[in-house]
This record gives sequence, C-alpha cells and structure tokens, in this order.
Amino acid sequence: MLKLKFSDYKIECGTDEAGRGCLAGPVTAAAVILKDNFLNNEINDSKKISKKTRYRLKSIIENSALEHSFSHVYPGVIDEVNILNASILAMHKSLSKLKSKIDFVIVDGNKFKPFKNKPYKTIIKGDEKYLSIAAASILAKTERDNYMLKIHEEYPQYGWNTNKGYPTKFHKQAILKFGITKYHRKSFKLFDEQLKLKL
Repeated sequence: MLKLKFSDYKIECGTDEAGRGCLAGPVTAAAVILKDNFLNNEINDSKKISKKTRYRLKSIIENSALEHSFSHVYPGVIDEVNILNASILAMHKSLSKLKSKIDFVIVDGNKFKPFKNKPYKTIIKGDEKYLSIAAASILAKTERDNYMLKIHEEYPQYGWNTNKGYPTKFHKQAILKFGITKYHRKSFKLFDEQLKLKL
C-alpha cells in the first residue's frame, strides 16, 4: 500500500499531470488533499491500473478527499512556453483552485517551481509511493481522457477515443493524411519521416 504522507505538515497536497508526451490535446494536472484517516489499497499510478478501475477510483477520490481539483493547459500555451513549463503551470492552476491553506506540496517527478512560496518536494515515481500523488494522477488521466473523447467527436479521423492524442502509428498516419488540427501541438515533432518513405 502507498504511504499517506511524506511530511509532518498538517495540510499536504499531492499533484501530478497527464499527457506530456501527446501530440494533441492539453496537458492536464490534478491536485489532491486526502483526509488523515484515508485508506485505499487499490490507488496507484494511473498507468498501472485498468481504465475501469481508474474511473471507479476517480469517484472514490472525489467523494472522500478533503479537496481535489484539475486544470487543462492547452496546445497554444504548450507551444508558447514548452511542455515542461506547461505541465508545471497546470499543476499551479490546480493548486490555486483549492480552498484549503496548503502547508506542503508533494510533486511527481523531478521538476517543479515554487507555488506561492510553499515548501515542496519533488519525488521521482511519486505516483507509485504516495496516495495523494497517485490520486492526482488518476484524476488528471481520467479528466484528460474525458476531454479527448469530447474532441474526438469533432475530429474522429485521428482515433483520439483510443490513442488519446499519443503518437501511435495510426495517429501519425492520420496527421500525414489529414494534416493537423487546432488541437495539435505545433512545437512537437508531428510528422514521422519513417511513415513517408516509399519503398
């Protein structure tokens, strides 16, 4: 089972993002503050659990967390500030939505910028170690997936209902065939030279 807290601070908040490696769609972050008596053996890194379990846990987290929030940062901003800065911005936006006075922030990964001068700790594979970061990873992933399903209806030819904007072969071939949309990240390498080779 993952640990409840990293620090001795009263209000510790975990944050994580989803969608950094995608060619289309936003990068999405979530922030979660869990109650001191929170227990759950199933919560883990969102990538390690099934879609069905993710959505079931999403509901549990939303109903039992002290507070939770999520934020999208869209491709125009990603192209402007780069994906790392956009990811941190999404985390900051999520933290800003919380009403509780946060005492300490734990962050998945190894890069972060101070949020309102709050003390923080970056933790590599934090979503496999701490419940609040794992819970944030589940909310970020499911909220981003919901967004991708919505824009899939507008552009069904890219298969975002299944690839969620990641650089699958199908997605890359669709970009080659149909061009790019307003949801694509223009600063990313969208065209795979290998797909263009005529043998």
